[in-house]
Amino acid sequence: MQEHDVAAAEPSPALTAVPDKTRGAAFALLASVQFVLILAMSVLNVVLPDIQREFGLDRAELALLSASYGMSFSGLLLLGGRLSDLYGSRRVFLLGTGAFGVSSVLAGVSPGLWTLLVARFAQGAGAALAVPAAMALVSVVHPEPARHARAMAVWGGLAASGGTAGMLLSGVVASSNSWRWAFVVPVAVTAVTLVAAPRLIPEGAPPRAGRLDVLGAALVTTSIALLSYGLVEAPERGWTSPVALGTLAGGGVLLLAFVVTEARVPQPLLPLSFPASPRRAMALLAVFLGSAGITTIFFMLALYFQEVRGYSALETSAAFLPFGLTLVVSGLCVGRLVQRFGPRSVLVAGLVLAGLGLAALGLIGRDTPYVGAVLAGLVLFPAGVALVFAGSTVSATTDVPRDQAGLAGAVVNTALEAGPAIGLAVLVTLATGRTTDLVRTGTSTASALTSGYGFAFTLAAAAFAVAAVCALVLLRPRPPRDGG
Repeated sequence: MQEHDVAAAEPSPALTAVPDKTRGAAFALLASVQFVLILAMSVLNVVLPDIQREFGLDRAELALLSASYGMSFSGLLLLGGRLSDLYGSRRVFLLGTGAFGVSSVLAGVSPGLWTLLVARFAQGAGAALAVPAAMALVSVVHPEPARHARAMAVWGGLAASGGTAGMLLSGVVASSNSWRWAFVVPVAVTAVTLVAAPRLIPEGAPPRAGRLDVLGAALVTTSIALLSYGLVEAPERGWTSPVALGTLAGGGVLLLAFVVTEARVPQPLLPLSFPASPRRAMALLAVFLGSAGITTIFFMLALYFQEVRGYSALETSAAFLPFGLTLVVSGLCVGRLVQRFGPRSVLVAGLVLAGLGLAALGLIGRDTPYVGAVLAGLVLFPAGVALVFAGSTVSATTDVPRDQAGLAGAVVNTALEAGPAIGLAVLVTLATGRTTDLVRTGTSTASALTSGYGFAFTLAAAAFAVAAVCALVLLRPRPPRDGG
C-alpha cells in the first residue's frame, strides 16, 4: 500500500443506498450540525461579562457556566458513540440533535443562572449523542474508501471552523442588545435538521445486539467532569488549592477505575486496543494539540487585544477574521490534499505550519503592530491546523469497522475536547507564572502580561515541532500487502 492510499472497511449493501443526487445535501446537513454543535461551545465566550452583570454572578459561578457545555459534551461522548453503534446512528443523531435544539431554546429564555446552567449541560449532552452519530453517518453517505477519506478530511476541519465561528459570532452578539441572540443559529439549524434528515439520510446499518457498559459510562463521565472542572479552577485558585487538588485527584482515580473496568468487561464502552494503535494514538495527539492551540490563541490573544491593546469586543472579533477566513480557504483544499499526498504528509506539514504560526505569536510585544507577527500567526496557524485536523481525522478513522464508527467519532471528539481543557490550563498556568515573576522584578503589568502570552505560545510551538517528528516516525507508510 502506498503512503497516500487510504483503506476503509468494505461497504455493506445496507450502506450504499444513498442516491448520488442527494449525497451532497446529506453530507452538507451532517456537516452543518457538526459545525453548529462545536460553535455552541464558544458562542458565549465574549458575552460572559454581560451574563455576569445580568445575573450577578461571582467568579466561581462564571467559571462553572463557561465550562458547563464542555463538561457534559466531553464526558458523554463515549456513551454517545456506543449508543450510536448499538441502536442505530440516525436514531441517536436525531435524538441528540433534538435534545440540543430544545435546550438551546431553554438557554435563550433562561431567567437565571441555574436555568441557564441546566440548559448548557443539556446542550452538551445532546451534542455528545449527535456528534459521534453524525460522524458515523458519513460512512453511510460515502461508504466508498476514496470518497470516505476525502469526506473525513473535510470533516476534520469543521471543529476548528465551528469554534472560530463561535468566537466571531460571540463578538457580534456582544455588540447587540442581548446575549440571548447567541442561541438563534443553533435553534434554526436544529429545526432544519429535524425536518430534512429523515428524508436525506437513510437508516444505515440496523441496530445490533450488545450490552451497554453502564459502569464504564458512569466512571468516564464523572471522571471527565471532575477533571474538566479541576482544570478550569486550577489556574484561578492555584494547583494546590483544595478544590483543584480534590477534583483532579478524584477525576484521576475514577479515570483509572474506568481503564481497569474496560480491561475486564466483555463489551467495553472503549476497547483499550482502539486508542492504543500507534497510528491512531498519534492522530489523537495531533487532534489534542490542534484544539489546544486554537483555544490558547483565542483565549490569550483576546485578552492581549482587550487588556493590552485596548480593543473593544467587536474589534477583537474583527481581529480574528483572518484566522476564520484562512480556515475556510484551507478547508476547501484539505480533501484534495489528503487524496493526493496522503494523511501522513498532510498531518506533518500541518504540524510544522501551525508550529510556525505559534512561534510568530511568541514574538508579540506590548506595542507589536497587528500587521506583522500577529497577523502572520493568525494566518499560518489556521492554515496548519486545518491540515492537522484533516490528516489526523483520516488517520484515526481508517480501517475502523462499520460497527465501531460511532466509537471512532466519540474518541476523536474526546481528544478534541481534552485539548482545550488540559492544554489551555497548563499554558495559562505557565503564562501566569511568567507574568508574576516579571511583575515582581518591576516590569509593567501590560508588558508582563504580553511576555507571559508570548512564552506560552513559544512553548506550544515547541510541542508542535516535537509532534511533527513523532508523526514522521509513527505514521510510516505500511508495506504493500501480498499481491496488492
